[in-house]
Formats: sequence, structure tokens, C-alpha cells
Amino acid sequence: MKANNTRVYKISFAGVYPMYIQKAEKKGRTKEEVDTVICWLTGYDKKSLQKQIDKKVDLETFFAEAPQLNPNASKITGVICGYRIEEIEDPLMKKIRYMDKLVDELANGRKMEKILRE
Repeated sequence: MKANNTRVYKISFAGVYPMYIQKAEKKGRTKEEVDTVICWLTGYDKKSLQKQIDKKVDLETFFAEAPQLNPNASKITGVICGYRIEEIEDPLMKKIRYMDKLVDELANGRKMEKILRE
């Protein structure tokens, strides 16, 4: 069964971003660390990441305009929101879940070098 993910794609990155920060900070992590994992995944630098937030792009645009998905992103595995990441077929949904998973790992106290798959 193929899920209809169009609603998810239209969610504003600027809307999700503060939730990522809040989740991380609740667990003693920082906004800088959240930025680090998002930049690692997408290839944005801090300045271009901020531009995407200011433009209030949706998740579809955010990933479409991302400079380059990290070649190690495929090493991000596990379950997020009840779905096994490796089994997600939709490429955009997979990228969104990668980002969710990285922020989760950060909030759960995982070491940065492990999160960044070094």
C-alpha cells in the first residue's frame, strides 16, 4: 500500500525546525548540534540553512534545493514513527525520516560521531 504523503511534503521546514530544536534542548543538546546534523544530511551550510528557514520553504522544496544528500545517509537505519527507514520506498519521505531520526538520536544522547556515521 502506498501512502499519500503530499500533506507531509507541504509542511514548512520553518515549522518543524523549532520542534527539532526544542526536542534536542529538552535533552540537554543545542541548536548548534541540530544544525550540524541537518547540514551533515543535506549539504546546506549554516547560512543557506537559515535562508531556507527565512523563505519558509516546504519540506519538498527544502530537500529539492539541498546541495547534496550525504553519501552516508543510507547508513541511517532503524525505526522512526513506526516505520523502518530502510523499507521506505518514497525517496523524499525517506529523506524526511532520515532527518527525524538524526534529531531523535541527538535527543537520545547519542555521540555526535555516531550520529554523523563516522
